[in-house]
Amino acid sequence: MSEKNIVEKIVARRRIDAQARGFNFGFKIPEKRMRPVNPFMQEKGVILEVKRASPSKGDIAPDLDAVQTARKYAENGAGAISCLTEENYFKGSLQDLMDICNALPDVPVLRKDFLLNEEEIEIAYRCGADAVLLICGILTLEELKKMAAKCRNLGIRALVEVRTESDVQKVLELKKEYEQTIVCGVNARNLKDFSIDLLMPAMLKKKLGGHVIFESGITTEQAAQTVASMGFQGCLLGEYAARNPENAGRFVKAFKNSGENAYGRKIVELAERIYSRTKLLKDGKLAEYRQPMVKVCGLTRKEDVLLADSLGAAFTGFIFASGYGRNVCGKKFEEIRPVLKDVKAFKVAVITDPDSPEAEQAALLVEQNVLDFIQLHGIKYNSVPDFIRKLPHYFALTGKDCTESSVCSEMFSLGQARFLQDCRTHEYGSSEQLWLAGGVDAQNVRSLSDAFKPELIDVSSGLEDGQTGIKSSEKMRQLFKALEYQEIAD
Repeated sequence: MSEKNIVEKIVARRRIDAQARGFNFGFKIPEKRMRPVNPFMQEKGVILEVKRASPSKGDIAPDLDAVQTARKYAENGAGAISCLTEENYFKGSLQDLMDICNALPDVPVLRKDFLLNEEEIEIAYRCGADAVLLICGILTLEELKKMAAKCRNLGIRALVEVRTESDVQKVLELKKEYEQTIVCGVNARNLKDFSIDLLMPAMLKKKLGGHVIFESGITTEQAAQTVASMGFQGCLLGEYAARNPENAGRFVKAFKNSGENAYGRKIVELAERIYSRTKLLKDGKLAEYRQPMVKVCGLTRKEDVLLADSLGAAFTGFIFASGYGRNVCGKKFEEIRPVLKDVKAFKVAVITDPDSPEAEQAALLVEQNVLDFIQLHGIKYNSVPDFIRKLPHYFALTGKDCTESSVCSEMFSLGQARFLQDCRTHEYGSSEQLWLAGGVDAQNVRSLSDAFKPELIDVSSGLEDGQTGIKSSEKMRQLFKALEYQEIAD
């Protein structure tokens, strides 16, 4: 067992404890359930979590009072309360679950743990739980079926958590017989090493079909709004809620008062396109790309656009900023526009001033679906006008921001699952899901790709022969040729 495989360690320790103490782990469990079953996540809402610690963060709220915290959550509009009952790594217990269920008879409660068989479903039911977490990654399809059947017989629901394509296939099989019993959730956190990819739930959302819960990794109200914009039915909030139970209401309102919009739908489309270019390893992480996605930026001629697209560019970029030699706003873009309907790559308007006439024109083109995204180049998060914020967009960090890990961490926390780091010195504040730009050409693109393993490489002037905005077809072909990878073994 790998030292990095945290979930295996948790489950192994759990089996040892259960063998020594039984699946009640030494607690006195009621002979029968003492409260009615409450409907679990049948409407849009937020699941707030009673959580003292985690393997990734250590102590979060070690002195947390389970009942007091749960009451605050209920007062703040929680759609349901999640209670961690795992003792060794999360410092929860079945006593917490029983206390919360007794104190809040009318509030839906989820037992969150690494459950292994039907006996644990029965125990959760008698303790008062209205739903239990079933993790596809640690259970076989047959085990899932037996546990889902137990839930159905008891009249409670199962939040079935997925992370990989094989997990999704298990859920689709479960749905054939237990669709009314299960609720689907996708964890943004990889339980093998507890890393986060905020796009993972979006990658699998459509495959699951129906209502889906977004789990883990959300720590701000802005991120909650992003999750809602992607069309998720629910969101599970763990660490943030436990640290700030009195402020959880703001988070709940941010999610419930936001709805699916053009920005979120395009982010889901982006996630699906990234997913289609990769395959999922057994541990749930994205495999190394055979080649990174490429964005050819600063395009000014329709023939260059068509060539980039034919070579496999994932993005084509157009500058909408006065004072730049590659600015296409106006007549130049109108010359390019007729060919865009045949371009498969995402089409991006790059702006540097959100209050400029060029930015207004770019926003209109995105709103009209002529272009797909706005790239907010060197623009601070809080400087983005509302009319742009609701449109598909992503940020490009420039200058010192590229090298500051704190800036990158803040972007992720604000729900920006992907952003470009434009740095000619090739120093980056984060290597997670890296989109890199700056000083890229056909000669160094392979070495940059091998060194940093980026998800996307953005190239502009490196494809030119000295005439601004005029791409060299030879250099463009050389760049894509340089990025060809050999087949990667499983």
